Amino acid sequence: MNEQRSYESAVSRLEQIIRRLDSGDAELRETLELIREGRELVEYCANELDAVSRGLEELRLEELVARLEHSGRDRA
Repeated sequence: MNEQRSYESAVSRLEQIIRRLDSGDAELRETLELIREGRELVEYCANELDAVSRGLEELRLEELVARLEHSGRDRA
């Protein structure tokens, strides 16, 4: 994917591709192109989800550290 794309727009495009393929109206070459585009979009979405997951994990770790530090101060 060369253009900037959001996760939401990628999912929307994937839905369009699926509808087109499910319709049975796509010719062989178009089907191949749609499948290639769909594969790229799935990879993009998976990478986006992985990045968000890592970010959430970092936030949870930061929150845990803050709680532990706060708990340590309460005991002192």
